[in-house]
Amino acid sequence: MTDKIALAELLFPNVTLTPADMEARFPVRELPEGAVVSRMAPSPTGFVHLGNLVQGLTSERMCHQSSGTLFLRVEDTDAKREVPGAVQTLIEGLRHYNINFDEGATIDGDMGDYGPYRQRRRVEIYHVYAKQLVLQGEAYPCFCTEEELADIHARQEAEKANYGYFGKWAVWRDRSLEEIKEQLDKGTPYVLRFRSTGSIENKIKFTDLIKGNLELTENDIDHVLLKSDGIPTYHFAHAVDDHLMRTTHVVRGDEWLPTLPFHLQLFRSLGFKPPKYLHIGPLMKMDGESKRKLSKRKDPELALTYYHAAGFPVASVYEYLMTVLNSNFEDWRRANPDAPVDSFKFSYKKMNPAGSLFDEMKLRDVSKNVISRMSADEVFDQVVSFAEEYDKELYGHLTADPAYSKAILSIGRGGKKPRKDFAVWTDVKPYLDFFFDDWFKVVDEYPAQFERSDIRLALERFKESFDIADDSTVWFDKIKAITESLGFATDMKAYREDPAAFGGSVADVSMFLRVAVTGKLNSPDMYAAMQVLGKDRVIARIDAMLKTL
Repeated sequence: MTDKIALAELLFPNVTLTPADMEARFPVRELPEGAVVSRMAPSPTGFVHLGNLVQGLTSERMCHQSSGTLFLRVEDTDAKREVPGAVQTLIEGLRHYNINFDEGATIDGDMGDYGPYRQRRRVEIYHVYAKQLVLQGEAYPCFCTEEELADIHARQEAEKANYGYFGKWAVWRDRSLEEIKEQLDKGTPYVLRFRSTGSIENKIKFTDLIKGNLELTENDIDHVLLKSDGIPTYHFAHAVDDHLMRTTHVVRGDEWLPTLPFHLQLFRSLGFKPPKYLHIGPLMKMDGESKRKLSKRKDPELALTYYHAAGFPVASVYEYLMTVLNSNFEDWRRANPDAPVDSFKFSYKKMNPAGSLFDEMKLRDVSKNVISRMSADEVFDQVVSFAEEYDKELYGHLTADPAYSKAILSIGRGGKKPRKDFAVWTDVKPYLDFFFDDWFKVVDEYPAQFERSDIRLALERFKESFDIADDSTVWFDKIKAITESLGFATDMKAYREDPAAFGGSVADVSMFLRVAVTGKLNSPDMYAAMQVLGKDRVIARIDAMLKTL
């Protein structure tokens, strides 16, 4: 028996399965040619952020546009960082933003044939490949204590050497089988390390699907594969999992680029074809005159919970991110204003290699457009859902008479130029509060240049002529008649050419009515608002205003 075989049996006496057994257990997927298989593989830390959504959206579009498979794998090998309930928070957060998985970890367990989808439940699988690397002479046990590793680091610092476990610092790399056996017999804890054959003098060439052609320094570090408890590191686990789960494309943040040479080494040593990689640049924001990365500590807008609480519809965030990810999306949306966003042909080739600028003002503009395309029923349902959680008073008012609430929300909807009153659901309450008597109050005053007598006459004459059955043309003709009776201009062009010739215009008479009925100088279309309010409310509010004039 050679030393490699003997060592493998010493370290993994209970591992009887082989890589061939794993290949048989997880066969190549039967999918159409060109189908993308990708994953989201977050750690369960409890914080779901915009970067997760960007990566998830990229993977989801690539998979589902190609009739491929998107799966969720929970990378929970670092038990110290795990937050109770984080997996549920993660799954619900992504589902809320329409990132739906074909297989993987779920709240109730696993779904799919390539699991388990939680890494801590796959330990026996990793040990099969760890044993194989030992058999190949590409992995070895290291019995260094924390103190010894700290001493190595201190000596590297003193010598101004690169940090890490490599070269002469890799003190357990070439120990004899007898020395290793002696430590094992004593029960000394150990980690399993990768035996790197790389050198920092060498470069590797690699093509990233977003970054393009890269030249990276080769890895020379003997990184840890299995920790002392037998649990793999992220690096080792992800290489095994991505192969066995038949991942074709890995989408991740470009902070992982420095570890790519090691990952490629692992794939080669394990005999795996590496997936194609797409390293996404960070989301940036303007900070004064300069750009910086969005920060978990500084920027609340990095957390997905921020958008939910602020009242941004899911569709708005989704559509905004499409404008961030694909430079041609906005042109497509202008050409296809009513098309479902899923019909847009997403392409990773249109992604910015350097990362994208996050602009909340632009998000609000996108959101106004998205909401303007929704039906009144959709708006009602989403506002009610939001209000139930964040504004009980609004929830109570809207649900007390759904038909009345939907009539309010129907104003200005449809047609070629729908109103764009809302960017977020928190905009709804100040928009429609005047429709409810207990919320109604006059918040704006009449401009001082108008005589109170003219305002009073306009309101009295409107009250006398008002008929709720009038269509909008008849209704406006009556307002124009009142305008003429006051000596005001009905022709806005004539008024603009010589305003001194008139006491005011038809727009001013409309404003007199608007303030009386809505309490505001700006409001939705007055005819439509009066139709919803009904004759009794309109007359009562005009009467109340007349008493103040």
